[in-house]
Amino acid sequence: MSDTKPVYYSEYLQLDRLLGAQTLESEKAGQPVHDEHLFIIVHQAYELWFRQILWDVDAVLAVFRAEQVDERSLGHTVSLLHRVVEIQRLLIRHIDVLETMTPLDFLDFREHLTPASGFQSVQFRLIENKLGMLPDSRIPINQASYLARFRDGEREQIEASEDQPSLFALVDRWLARTPFLQFGDWDFWREYKQAVEKMLARERALIQTNEMLTRPHRDALLKRFGGTMETFEALFDRDRYEGMVDAGEHRLSYEALLAALLINLYRDEPILQLPFRFLTTLMDLDEQFTTWRYRHALMAHRMIGAKVGTGGTAGSDYLRETAEKSKVFTDLFALSTFYIPRSDLPDLPPDVARHMSFQFTGGNG
Repeated sequence: MSDTKPVYYSEYLQLDRLLGAQTLESEKAGQPVHDEHLFIIVHQAYELWFRQILWDVDAVLAVFRAEQVDERSLGHTVSLLHRVVEIQRLLIRHIDVLETMTPLDFLDFREHLTPASGFQSVQFRLIENKLGMLPDSRIPINQASYLARFRDGEREQIEASEDQPSLFALVDRWLARTPFLQFGDWDFWREYKQAVEKMLARERALIQTNEMLTRPHRDALLKRFGGTMETFEALFDRDRYEGMVDAGEHRLSYEALLAALLINLYRDEPILQLPFRFLTTLMDLDEQFTTWRYRHALMAHRMIGAKVGTGGTAGSDYLRETAEKSKVFTDLFALSTFYIPRSDLPDLPPDVARHMSFQFTGGNG
């Protein structure tokens, strides 16, 4: 006979505590407002999902802190980050639910919320810092740091997260260790540069010899082509690129950028398929948070117009600006600038291709 104590649904989920945590400020003031209950529920749901995101992101960080990331672990991290992306889609759908409340419904209880604001979500600030949001990307409120709006214990927790290696920093380190940038006599960067030079020479010739173009149109296209040339020249000049990193125009280290480009260009090689999926999922994650911020800004504009936010921000204008400045993996998005057609990709030498393929040795008997 088992001595295990029965586990009941309500006890396991601590429903007494969870379902008893909706205290209406409007009711405390003697005039309960029906839709404040929805407002509380949605934001509590946000915090529960933030907790799950932190749980999964922390697991990914633990994997990438290792000096060598095992391929099996990489597959698990892709699954975890894919889950985070699906959660983000739910967060966006929560806004649809909130918008069933009209602006007048919100105004009935909004005055009771000051100075509370989603800006003060400790968990969301931890997510941003763990992913790799830069302090310089944050928009000050009344010339004060974003930390000024938190209580002492909360502030210390967020500050501690700023001092830990972020996912961006760990991914940069992981990319920089990619083994296929140089393999024997094969040098990816040399081969890629030669392929780009051939591609650009062909494109220039097409513009110059196109008889359908008028002289002004041809001059305009050549001027635009010159800008493309300059972009690639900056890519091939390490010192110039690192100067752009110092100026904040790029974040990925030079080695990491080369590796990310290699992974994306040769994504069809079996050994690079999982790293490609991982980098793609990082962009999905960044894109979903940006979308959520934009939707939040639109909702705020719809609900309060040009009013100041309850936390003292500029309301919807502040939220819209944060959506633009809060991206983390922008360098991965910008990589497509440097893609070349598959037909122009340098062929991999047989020994390199063999190492990038799945290998099976054995027989039938």
